[in-house]
Order: sequence, then structure tokens, then C-alpha cells
Amino acid sequence: MNIYPIFSSHSANYDTRFGKAEEFVKDIETMTSKKGIYTIQEAEPIGPKGYLDALVIAPCTGNTIAKLCNGITDTAVLMAAKAHLRNNKPLIISISTNDAMGMNFKNIGMLMNTKNVYFVPFEQDNPVKKPNSLISRLDLIPDTIEAALKGEQLQPVLLKA
Repeated sequence: MNIYPIFSSHSANYDTRFGKAEEFVKDIETMTSKKGIYTIQEAEPIGPKGYLDALVIAPCTGNTIAKLCNGITDTAVLMAAKAHLRNNKPLIISISTNDAMGMNFKNIGMLMNTKNVYFVPFEQDNPVKKPNSLISRLDLIPDTIEAALKGEQLQPVLLKA
């Protein structure tokens, strides 16, 4: 199995409360034994060459969901998704956003109704303090990929918190 890491400029360059960007990139490239794809230009050939069986966006933020839903391709990840979808192959989205059931609810609904787009099952991560927040169950990514490759959405997609 070949895994090609694709990084947005934010994930590749910005340190967060979850860790240092440099360490994150190094760990992913070490695990996959592949240099990451970092630019729109590097991601564009994914379409014409068609070398991916499936593409997973994890984590997929509200910003990325909104841009994907509206056809905006201003990052390597979004270009990869657009290029990949033109090949009629599965795009798997692993939601992680505080506004999923707020401003992005309509975008998630649109993507759920888009051919070849599949969601890793998700749940509210803190219904009391963050009532609009949804997060995917990362442990279900492999099962979601397997189902998507068969043209099926892993169910249930909305899990009980």
C-alpha cells in the first residue's frame, strides 16, 4: 500500500496546541516513507495521473469543508481533492470542526449529497460546552475507506456521543 501525504500550508508550517508543525511533518513523512505534497502545483497531477485509489482529508476543518463545497482550490489539499474527484474515486472526509452544526451544517449536507464523497462517522465531542462541534472517530478511518472503495457510506454516520 502506498500512502502519499498531502499538507496544507497551515498544517505544514503552524505550531498548534497539538504539537509542532515540523515534528508533525517529519513523523508523517517517516511513517509513509514519502515526501509530502505541499503545493497546488504538486497536487494537480493527482487528477491526470490518477494514482490514488482513495483520498482522505483528516482532519477536515470547517474552513476546508466550506471551500471544498464551493469549489475553492487554494491549498494543496483542496487541489488534490478536486483532482481526485474528477477520476470518480472516493474522497473521505474526517470532520473536526467547532462550527459543524452552525455555519458549516449546510456545507456538510451538500457534501453528503455529492457523488464519491464519504464521511468518517462522527459525533459531538462536547455537546454542553461546544454544541455545534463535531469530530470524526479516527479509529473508523480504515473501515470508512474500505466501505468507500465499494461505493458505500459506513453507517451509522452520525454516532451517539
